[in-house]
Amino acid sequence: MAEVLRGKPVVDAMKEDLTKRVEALKARGITPKLGIIRVGARPDDLFYEGGAKKTCDSIGLAWQVFEYPQDVSQEEFEKAVKAVGDDKEVNGILMFAPLPKHLDEKKIRNLIPVEKDVDCMSLASAGKVFADEATGFPPCTPTACMDILKFYNVPLKGKKVVVLGRSLVVGKPVAMLLLREHATVTICHSRTENLPAVCADAEILVAAVGKAKMVDASYVRPGQVVIDVGINADPDNPGKYCGDVDYASVEPIVAKITPVPGGVGSVTTMVLCKQTIMACEMQNA
Repeated sequence: MAEVLRGKPVVDAMKEDLTKRVEALKARGITPKLGIIRVGARPDDLFYEGGAKKTCDSIGLAWQVFEYPQDVSQEEFEKAVKAVGDDKEVNGILMFAPLPKHLDEKKIRNLIPVEKDVDCMSLASAGKVFADEATGFPPCTPTACMDILKFYNVPLKGKKVVVLGRSLVVGKPVAMLLLREHATVTICHSRTENLPAVCADAEILVAAVGKAKMVDASYVRPGQVVIDVGINADPDNPGKYCGDVDYASVEPIVAKITPVPGGVGSVTTMVLCKQTIMACEMQNA
């Protein structure tokens, strides 16, 4: 039976540290603040927003939601994003994506100032992550993966890690963060030959492919650490969520595994708060 790498102990440890950092900033007359930009009211955006606000409140971090109608024009929305970016009280910005199709998302993403881009929306922020520049904020989900691995003392130096998925949101940036820790990283995708065998060869497997229960027993072996990034509707249990890993078949085989829910996703909102506090500290150094 695998050791279950739950997110709650990670969150609790981060919460204690971040609360102290917020208090130290407030003692200097500075209240760190997250700005949340949302177009429309998609249920998944509202769910994440609710969790982010609750997490902010738990550590004393201020927040403000900037909400715009689904049919907001390109010109109006560009002005709005620039205004939030120029707001001196806002230290970090989270913008929900994807945006409605009539908006030029690439252009709008790049309007977020790099020093406030706490979820790596702009090309400039991504460039900093890929160039190992410490003033760039990686996306929150890959950072949550790293925080879990560090909290549970999973060695990375020299280890063979397979990242299943090559998105700019998780796959590519988590590979960069793993390389920073001197892991040997292979990025796999749907066209990788002998995919199960390649994944089973890894010492650490990060599943970030976005397909419910795709990673089954054929993808793993004893001794592995499995980090499941997926959050998918569970095809076998309507109304419930599951990961990219078929937990029931994989958990009895591997050494360590993150659950879904209660794993990577539960740490992500605390990372958002952590990076907003870091942004505030850098802006007020």
